[in-house]
Amino acid sequence: MNVLPNGFKFSGISCGIKESGGLDLALISTSAPSVVAGVYTQNVVRASSIDWNRNLTPADDFRAVVINSGNANACTGEQGIQDNQRMAQIVAEQIGATAQQVLVLSTGVIGQLMPMANIEPGIIDLISQSQNSITHFNLASQAIMTTDQGPKTISLEIQSDGQPLRVAGIAKGAGMIGPNMATMLAIMVTDAKLSPANAQGMLATAANRSFNRISVEGHTSTNDALLLIATGESGVEILSDSQLAQFSATLDSACIELAKQIPSDGEGASHLVTIEITGAQSEEDADQVARTIAASALVKTAIAGSDPNWGRIVSAAGYSSVAMDIAHTHLTINGNCVFQSGQPIAFDEAAISQSMADNFETKIKLNIGLGKSVATHWTSDLTVEYVKFNSEYTT
Repeated sequence: MNVLPNGFKFSGISCGIKESGGLDLALISTSAPSVVAGVYTQNVVRASSIDWNRNLTPADDFRAVVINSGNANACTGEQGIQDNQRMAQIVAEQIGATAQQVLVLSTGVIGQLMPMANIEPGIIDLISQSQNSITHFNLASQAIMTTDQGPKTISLEIQSDGQPLRVAGIAKGAGMIGPNMATMLAIMVTDAKLSPANAQGMLATAANRSFNRISVEGHTSTNDALLLIATGESGVEILSDSQLAQFSATLDSACIELAKQIPSDGEGASHLVTIEITGAQSEEDADQVARTIAASALVKTAIAGSDPNWGRIVSAAGYSSVAMDIAHTHLTINGNCVFQSGQPIAFDEAAISQSMADNFETKIKLNIGLGKSVATHWTSDLTVEYVKFNSEYTT
């Protein structure tokens, strides 16, 4: 559905950060002070933008976020800190705000100084072109990409107590994706009216169920960030328990759909791999098993080769340090049972292999036989193309 929340403007331009000449500078701004929340990388080696944003969120006086691609502004010392603050200051001067009302996101190559001679006039141009339109929303989604094959977006409208409100989002990421704010950026926007505390709480929950459950190669970036911005311009105030539960579920769903687009676009990937763990004693246990399977290079290469190698999957679960009852463990691949009650069963290996080759998504479902808790993780396979790409591309 091509709907956008009220109270936002979007833009995306090329200002010369990328040698390719591609779009590399984006802006999302609000017409009035708005609520913002953020979840950020857990990497202790982090970009200047992460520290800046972390100190300013959650808040209720947000006005804009400027995003650049092609340069991470990470490991750039005092100059990087000054450049980050200067970007916020320029935006603030143009929209009548303070620098503390402006967030900054950067993504791209680590360890290079920002080309501020290009960025400063670029920001002025960027703001002059901002509009609330699908065209400009899409330009912003394209301008945040690095190695992505295409933009990642979502937009939807829901009814809350009979009143409409809208949620939309953009994301980027294809490599350096590890499940602790798996390099990725995502910005969710809504015209619902939220408190900063509720926005932060719901965003943290959504991150744990979506962007924290994706991986490509397990590499947590220096720049990972997820923002939620709420203008309140729908007039729908999210206050009651039922409203909070509905909005939280909507945000979870939107974040999951965006998050799945990242491993689907994994560098050189030929499969999206969905790993569903059931029968765990806790959600944390289920998540740990799923992450362990997703991180296995042997599992990932088997899927790249359309090989229903159940032994690699079950053994990965076994070294996850999570309790499991092997006698009650069951495994299916694309709906076909290959391991049941702790032992292999007869299955048509050629048919399952063909189903893996014919479908972009491979579905692994493993019941570990001890409880009722579940968790799902999404990853990509590991291909020769991934190795070749990352042996030649500088991050």
